[in-house]
Amino acid sequence: MGRPQNGFTLVELVVVIVILGILAATAFPRFINLTSDARAAAAAGMAGGLRSSVTLVQARYQATGNFAAGAVTMADGTTVAVSTGATGGFPTAALAGIGNAMRCESASACNGFGWAVAGGSGAPILATFTQAGAPTACNVTYDPSTGTVTNNATVSNC
Repeated sequence: MGRPQNGFTLVELVVVIVILGILAATAFPRFINLTSDARAAAAAGMAGGLRSSVTLVQARYQATGNFAAGAVTMADGTTVAVSTGATGGFPTAALAGIGNAMRCESASACNGFGWAVAGGSGAPILATFTQAGAPTACNVTYDPSTGTVTNNATVSNC
């Protein structure tokens, strides 16, 4: 007679590992939502780009010293519409303003984000940038009256 078996065979170990792999593959995505993290990170990148663009345009406006000018020509030849006055120089919320500063493709698409301008009649005019496919609360807003960029995107609302 042969010896008694001590331990598991290679086939049994492989079957157990495969079953654990299948369970992990189905359970793991339920605990980690990488889509929300990616959307929030993309919105943070868009907010950073907007802040940089606003700062560069305002610096160029201030450097020219012409506080009555309604547009600024950047070093690459791009013309950006701006607010006027000594405290002005912020890009407008239109395609000719922040759209040109950000090099947006159109009045509704900007570097993977959709954008729209809303407000007026007492409400502040804001340009809102929302990533394609993201919930509407997952956005970045630009206020042309103050040059303020607000990142409203969090992992919980994206």
